[in-house]
Formats: sequence, structure tokens, C-alpha cells
Amino acid sequence: INVGRMSIGLPCYVSATPNGILELLKRYNIETQGKKCVVLGRSNIVGKPMAMLMLARNATVSICHSKTVNLAEITKQADILVAAVGIAKFVKADMVKEGAVIIDVGTTRVPDATRKSGFRLCGDVDFKNVAPKCSYITPVPGGVGPMTIVSLMKNTLLAATHKIY
Repeated sequence: INVGRMSIGLPCYVSATPNGILELLKRYNIETQGKKCVVLGRSNIVGKPMAMLMLARNATVSICHSKTVNLAEITKQADILVAAVGIAKFVKADMVKEGAVIIDVGTTRVPDATRKSGFRLCGDVDFKNVAPKCSYITPVPGGVGPMTIVSLMKNTLLAATHKIY
């Protein structure tokens, strides 16, 4: 019901991760209108809602995924790249244009013997090599994850008080 309402611009509960991303864009005054946005990932809870929400904010949106042909040609055009493909370090520096805004949604556990847990979280973006090219980039951990939690709490509060529809 919420996805349908969102797709036609009616009040709804917005998926927590996309809502958190929108809040980050708002807080950092990142303009979406007229920008080319590439959403890398087509999941029902992040990729597809994120694309619809960016369209609603007047961005020109392309949805891509790990099987997209000539993917780097498309991602290099993005003013805003939302990486939600679920593959650690999938987005490389040669896939990103200078000055792009990169939103890394990925949270893949990779082995790390130096950690007590035996693993560390790694994003979909090769942060170390991509960050120097970006105007903004979210870290993993500590970027989109906390915003997802806040947005989930907000949706819970709205649902408890019936403040959507």
C-alpha cells in the first residue's frame, strides 16, 4: 500500500533507508532538481523506492544493477550515485565522475582477523580510492546506517500516532 501511495505522490510511510538518504541530502543542502541520479540496485526496499523519491524531487534517474551493460559509462554521468548493490567495493574510482555525491548503502561483512568479531563492515564503494573524486561521500559504517535507524524510529512514531493517512 505504501509503495503504491508513494508512486503516485500520496502521503505514506517511506522506506527507512531511502528516507534517511533524503534527510542526508536535505541536511547537506545537496540539490536534486535537474541532477542526474544513478541508483545502483533494484531492491524493493531501497533501489526502487529511492528512484521514485528522486524522481519526485525532479532528478533524472537511471536504475542500474550488477548486470547492467556498460555500467561504468552510466555511473560516470551521475551527479548523485546511490550504491545499493550489495557487493563490497563494487564501485571503483573509474566509475565515478569528479565532484559526484556518493551515497553508499552497502553493508557487507568481510573477514578481518584484526577485529574481535572476526569481520568488518564494508560498503559497496571502494571508499579509499573513490573519496578523493567526490564532493560528498557517506562512510560505511556510520553513514546511511544510522539514518536508516532514525527513519525507522520516525515511521514507528508516525504509525503509533496515525500521522500519515
